[in-house]
Amino acid sequence: MTILIVGGGPNGLMLACELRLSGVPAIVLEQLPERSNQPKANGMVGQVVRLMDHRGLHERVGAPVPMRVPRFMFGALPLELDRLADNPITILPVPQRRLEQMLEERALELGAEIRRGHEVISFEQDETQVVVQVRGPEGEYEMRTPFLVGADGAASVVRKEAGIDFPGVTNVDTVTRSAHVSLPDGAVVDGALDVPGFGRIGNTAFTRTERGVFVYSQFEPGRPMINTTEWSSSEPADDVPMTVAELRASIHRVLGADVPIGEPEHPGPNLLRRLAGRNTRIAERFRAGRVFLVGDAAHVHSAMGGPGLNLGLQDVANLGWKLAAAVKGWAPDGLLDTYESERRPLAERVVMHSMAQSALVAPGPEVTALRELFEELLRDESTLRHVAETMAGSDVRYLSGDHPLVGRFLPDIPLADGRIAELMRSGRPVLLDFAGVDVPEGWRDRVDVVAVRSPAAPAGAVLVRPDGYVAWAGDDVHNGLPESLAMWFGTPKHMAVTP
Repeated sequence: MTILIVGGGPNGLMLACELRLSGVPAIVLEQLPERSNQPKANGMVGQVVRLMDHRGLHERVGAPVPMRVPRFMFGALPLELDRLADNPITILPVPQRRLEQMLEERALELGAEIRRGHEVISFEQDETQVVVQVRGPEGEYEMRTPFLVGADGAASVVRKEAGIDFPGVTNVDTVTRSAHVSLPDGAVVDGALDVPGFGRIGNTAFTRTERGVFVYSQFEPGRPMINTTEWSSSEPADDVPMTVAELRASIHRVLGADVPIGEPEHPGPNLLRRLAGRNTRIAERFRAGRVFLVGDAAHVHSAMGGPGLNLGLQDVANLGWKLAAAVKGWAPDGLLDTYESERRPLAERVVMHSMAQSALVAPGPEVTALRELFEELLRDESTLRHVAETMAGSDVRYLSGDHPLVGRFLPDIPLADGRIAELMRSGRPVLLDFAGVDVPEGWRDRVDVVAVRSPAAPAGAVLVRPDGYVAWAGDDVHNGLPESLAMWFGTPKHMAVTP
């Protein structure tokens, strides 16, 4: 029973990996004939970095362990994260084209099939399957699948064909320009851009003025990138190509100073883009029968703070093991419904904080006053932590429980040998046994039991779902553990009814 995934970006490829780890066949249908190498996202921020570490994907892009950043930005205001004893924001700098390459390689290693140049035309579903009409290089054909997943972006064909509305707002008052450029010798000093008549601007720092926002970044050595945002409705027509000269003029309007940028020297592909307006939308529902939405197909928002991959890839991790459970026949009643009930609050939080950040960088003296007040509030450690956890996506619990770990992403518990992340490579549920407890036997076919030692064990045992979230923790395995195992992983094998 092969699950069909529409969309071969990071979310679709990651879902293929998750399904194959669970032993379920997966086919990715991607309308583009080859992988895009156009510049897009420049890295991952938040709990998704921990997820990548759990899957062993983090080290595949050259990063040994998740990196916590001492500073970050919220609405172009500094977050001094090194003041927090347990900084929740981790980052993984990696260009999206490299991320997609790595995920495709991993999906193919695991046995997934990727069909490029194949697009979904339409589909119909009943109580048992989805019948999908596909157009490929050799013509149209039909496929049948128990579940269809739309990972096909903001203009999702799957969402539209499923009849799912995409309510939200479109703001048309902003123009964003982005480009890779060249800079003269001496323009960058100690990693910061030196702007005569203005001052130094740090790498990846958002600089807000009364006229707009300016960002200088250099994610790859020798490849500087400039971004401006202006509040204007007088941008050139869509058919007028963006130019470096246009960006140079925009920089002058925003900063009131000139930055001597030139054409990029890197062979490319290089970014040269103008975007008018912002879309903020959440799908009316994330599921229609046997059809599911993940990533931008389910929600779109401002990119400020880099929440997109954090949100989308965790959608995938949440959904993948649940679909696999349904295909394998041990999913408890209502398990698939928990995908939306768990992920929608996270989407709503991202929409909230991305819109709040957009408001904080808008022009006007009232916004300037609000920023001054907000900067004062960020000096308070509890406020700083609240904002940091919101941006990391660690402020929402999936479920409540007697133990503080329940419903939260498994922390980096120190072990006597190895790391916690290394125990999650299989993508299966794991029961971490810290105290030699008497573990129930009935779920051993679908739950791995791992004996571990730690100088700071949080409980006698911790039950971790495949997506890294804690389902149960405690010292008495007879108090709540069997119920949690049944709730998430179905009827024990010895209790299953044989027809």
